[in-house]
Amino acid sequence: MRITAIRDIVVPISSAIANAYIDFSRMTASVVAIHTDLVRDGRPVVGFGFNSNGRYAVQGLLRERFIPRLLEAAPETLVDAGGLIDPAKAWAAMMRNEKPGGHGERSVAVGVLDMALWDVRAKAEGLPLWRLLADRRGRAAVEPRAWVYAAGGYYYPGKDIDALQEEVRHYRGLGYAAVKIKIGGAPLAEDLRRIEAVLKIVEEGENLAVDANGRFSLDEAFAYADALAPYRLRWYEEPLDPLDYLGHALLAERYGPPLATGENLFSMLDARNLIRHGGLRPDRDVLQFDPALSYGLVEYLRTVDMLEAHGWSPARCVPHGGHQFALNIAVGLGLGGNESYPGVFAPFGGFADDCPVENGLVRLPDLPGIGFEAKAALWLVMRPMAE
Repeated sequence: MRITAIRDIVVPISSAIANAYIDFSRMTASVVAIHTDLVRDGRPVVGFGFNSNGRYAVQGLLRERFIPRLLEAAPETLVDAGGLIDPAKAWAAMMRNEKPGGHGERSVAVGVLDMALWDVRAKAEGLPLWRLLADRRGRAAVEPRAWVYAAGGYYYPGKDIDALQEEVRHYRGLGYAAVKIKIGGAPLAEDLRRIEAVLKIVEEGENLAVDANGRFSLDEAFAYADALAPYRLRWYEEPLDPLDYLGHALLAERYGPPLATGENLFSMLDARNLIRHGGLRPDRDVLQFDPALSYGLVEYLRTVDMLEAHGWSPARCVPHGGHQFALNIAVGLGLGGNESYPGVFAPFGGFADDCPVENGLVRLPDLPGIGFEAKAALWLVMRPMAE
């Protein structure tokens, strides 16, 4: 089995929405298709990948470094003993001649290709990715479904509390039990009004998480923590800069309910620093590393192994991104669930069309690979790249 071609495009996912730190008016995503000479069901196997929202397209890195390294690698160096492409060996080829540290956006570029490589590998074996991962981890009895929450509540021009409540009612009508809204883009008093308005609909703090997107200083994070504690929310997400490990440790001493962070840490080593120095509590806090942004699944597997060595259960991981790649990983590795973006970041957010959310759970399609072909809007973007 060998790679015969790699195609890439840039797709806009622009939106007028904003969180406490950025707006998404010019957001883009990279999409790749890796073609191979292996034939399944009368067609060559093609794998697809893209980067999660929150980071822009990385076409320069893809075209100048990582795609050429894959194409220039001797084919026999990319396959396992069975002759199938091994994502770990391909990952090593992509990272050849890269210095450690200073991840920048290269973790995103490698993650885009890594996603496509795992799609290739699962299709080559004729298995859904979640099943492939579960088999490799020795997890035999696995249900192909995961807990998901609806990430929304963005700041939007002219959006008032009534509109926020209507948005949350819509998510509940779609089958989500838990929702997440943004904080930090308005004064504390206004954010508290928004939280209380949403709690009237979801009823319990366990059904509501809030996300500050790293906006606060330590004093601001403390002020919000003191105000949020009585609500007993599902979690208080990314209150501080993701690399402020000491700040997280101080906040964890002050705030008893769950904290969540990690979506902007892009390597196992950064994740390890968080675990070592961030003061997080493995009995309640939530880790949100996004495999698509952090060098892909090959690196994410190292991260999960590191967490287990430090006494953390994979069930404390709920990946950022709201995409089918992370959803497969969540099921295959036994994670705590996955983010979801109903109607946002189209066409990459959301899951298969015929797998609705029911009672807060979503089922994966039984298709080989990641299952992108089961999402019509996404397949419209990817299908021309497969020809």
